[in-house]
Amino acid sequence: MIYLDNAGTTKVSEKVKNSMLPYFDEIYGNASSLHEYGQIAKEHLEKSREKVANLLGAEAREIYFTSGGSESDNWAIESACKFGEIKGKKHIVTSAFEHHAILHTLQEKEKQGFEVTYLPVYENGIIKIEDLKNAIREDTCLVTIMFANNEIGTIQPIKEIGYICKEKGITFHTDAVQAVGHIPVNVKELNVDMLSVSAHKFHGPKGVGILYCKKSTPLFNLIHGGAQERNKRAGTENLSDIVGLTTALEDAINEMESISQKEIILRNKLFSELSKIPHSKINGDIKNRLPNNFNMSFEGIEGESLLLLLNDEGICASSGSACTSGSLDPSHVLLAIGLPHEVAHGSLRLTLSKYTTEEEIDKVIEVVPRVVEYLRKMSPVWDELVKGVRKYVI
Repeated sequence: MIYLDNAGTTKVSEKVKNSMLPYFDEIYGNASSLHEYGQIAKEHLEKSREKVANLLGAEAREIYFTSGGSESDNWAIESACKFGEIKGKKHIVTSAFEHHAILHTLQEKEKQGFEVTYLPVYENGIIKIEDLKNAIREDTCLVTIMFANNEIGTIQPIKEIGYICKEKGITFHTDAVQAVGHIPVNVKELNVDMLSVSAHKFHGPKGVGILYCKKSTPLFNLIHGGAQERNKRAGTENLSDIVGLTTALEDAINEMESISQKEIILRNKLFSELSKIPHSKINGDIKNRLPNNFNMSFEGIEGESLLLLLNDEGICASSGSACTSGSLDPSHVLLAIGLPHEVAHGSLRLTLSKYTTEEEIDKVIEVVPRVVEYLRKMSPVWDELVKGVRKYVI
């Protein structure tokens, strides 16, 4: 099988897997215990924290280990809102195409009396700084804008957003789950107050992540119980996965330049060749996007059928976020950039990794046009387009 759904999750690398093994049957103590096994575990935990901090340009005391991106997103929002409410500020600014870990959490905050402004992202999938400036109010307690979109890969002007928030004294959080390990991320240079990371997006294990929280930013507990993570997050630390995360992050950053160059070449080859399919459209900015992200729409077909037929051909692909793959509704991301429902339904997301080969890309380029043509021949919508009953959108 050709696996091209790396935005959904990645393969755990052999090096990462081997780095984790000693923590199952050798260094398996509880890092909160006072005995020798516990203290050895504690030492390894803090070494991982220091290494992660250095890799992200942070301080060790600003790194909190979590169960992944969704928890980190929830924790950041809940904490910023609690602090905002104390100060009488209950307004939040975000974008219209955030991950559902952000959007669903904000919907809950709206039920609790918070007001949320959803910035448009336009056809290129990028917010406008002027829109952000106009949206900020005296009672704004949080700006949360994702670093890079999980479906179309577009990268937001995070450093500029951070500067504006810093000037205004507003907490700025970014969901960097798709960005970290793929493009350079230095929290100090970006002026972010909180940042979310998930290990399984860069060849680490699932179920472990990071919340970076700047030392001057108030952080309230999301999980109560023990005194772990400096009394901020209860629960015995998942040391094996934390070590795996650390190894994966270190490898991703060290290999970033060479892997990105390879991915860009292969991704651009996909865009170049598959754009030859009539009535197709690249989604999102072609240049200001993650190096491994390909997303196109093909008019007159259904994305679900496309994915099933590609799977039959040995190609694992996606039409959007894995978190909503069970939904028959079109992607909220594609709707946010202005695609009509019928075109958004016919989308294809291919996301590459360091393991993707040129031979695999050549196979995709051979198969996709054939499958699209086959689906169009069966489509009553396509038949109406060809006969002129409907007008082409693309």
